[in-house]
Amino acid sequence: MRLFSKIADIWRHEELRKKIGITLGLILVYRIGSFIVLPGVNPDALADQSEGLGGLLSLFTGGAFSRASIFALGIMPYISASIIIQLMSIAVPAVQKMQQEGESGRKKITQYTRFLTIAISLVQAPGYLASTVVSAVAVPDTLWWFSSVVIIVSSTLVIMWLGERITDNGVGNGISLLIMIGIIATFPQSLIQEFMHPDSTVYFFLVEIAFFLVVIGASVALVQGIRKVPVQMAKLQQADSPMPTGSGARSFIPLKVNSSGVMPIIFAQAIMFVPLYLTQAESFQNNAFLQSLSDFNGVGYNVLFFFMIVAFTYFYTAITVNPNQMADDLKRQNSFVPGIKPGRATAEFLDSVLSKITLPGALFLGFIAILPAIVFSLGLTHSQPFSIFFGGTSLLIMVGVILDTLQQVESYLLSRHYDGLMKSGNMRNRSQSPVGGLGG
Repeated sequence: MRLFSKIADIWRHEELRKKIGITLGLILVYRIGSFIVLPGVNPDALADQSEGLGGLLSLFTGGAFSRASIFALGIMPYISASIIIQLMSIAVPAVQKMQQEGESGRKKITQYTRFLTIAISLVQAPGYLASTVVSAVAVPDTLWWFSSVVIIVSSTLVIMWLGERITDNGVGNGISLLIMIGIIATFPQSLIQEFMHPDSTVYFFLVEIAFFLVVIGASVALVQGIRKVPVQMAKLQQADSPMPTGSGARSFIPLKVNSSGVMPIIFAQAIMFVPLYLTQAESFQNNAFLQSLSDFNGVGYNVLFFFMIVAFTYFYTAITVNPNQMADDLKRQNSFVPGIKPGRATAEFLDSVLSKITLPGALFLGFIAILPAIVFSLGLTHSQPFSIFFGGTSLLIMVGVILDTLQQVESYLLSRHYDGLMKSGNMRNRSQSPVGGLGG
């Protein structure tokens, strides 16, 4: 009954209802585009592209990669561009300066990210066509090559635009939502394939589902886990009294065990796609090192993937959580951490706590990311597509994005209640005071 009550609350919230409608509409456009095949391509000849790491590429695009769709590259060029720009923000002073310029700097960085997305798409599109699609084309002439590259690059920009519109006008992070929708779209087929496998039994399948639910619970715990740092508000002081009166309020700073969310997974996965693209070229096909990094179940791939996730977790946490800013905010609010001096000492304490909780969070994140390869190698799953959902990138993205979107919806519902409170008679009179809530 609580679910239906929440749905009713959402429906009564006009602004939220509009945002959800926009989000669903743009997602529908994205899904329709993933089924539109490039001109001159026979999709039946591409059935073998759903195996191996190529299947993982197809997973992030909702099957568009294996179908030679106009959305075949998905949002990955944009993700790759974002990674490069964020790395440049550390090494390039000009980019650092733009980050410090506020809204204007953010707009410049966004513009540069878009241009870089076009450049990456122009490189990846011909590589994708040469390695995957050209064999399914009857006459791959110059006109076909040119038109296909233009269509793929333009479609990638459309996906980027859809993601930005969802973020600005819809609910949730648009880029993450598009990736999640692509992943969810392939889940039913993978589940059926695992159940219908010749070596699968009903008992074995039920055990798989139970373990799958345990992994989901662990992923939720990872995403939601926090360390509460106690904060003491300064005691109140009346204007006509030389001594403080009353007791200060107590609160806490919620430091997340995984402050970076799913971004380390997405970043690391985008980089791990590079060896796959390189091995498609004839000059790298006999390179044993690159071939090992292209094997989704290989030791080399998963070891490198694990350490990249750990590194990106620390990196993304460092650029998203600023202990110095948090310490300054506490000082301005006349608040302090009990037993810690305000200012620099507080910043160092928060940084220390953050480093301690980030390490187990990063290790657990990396372990869940490589769990599909482990369970498939041990024979705990029979089909490769279903093992991809057994933890790993796909599950973490789904859990993280769903929880983030639900939190945004909840915040809109809370704002509705606040609006209703402000519209009551007493609150209306108080809000008309020149000093807001302190009036009256």
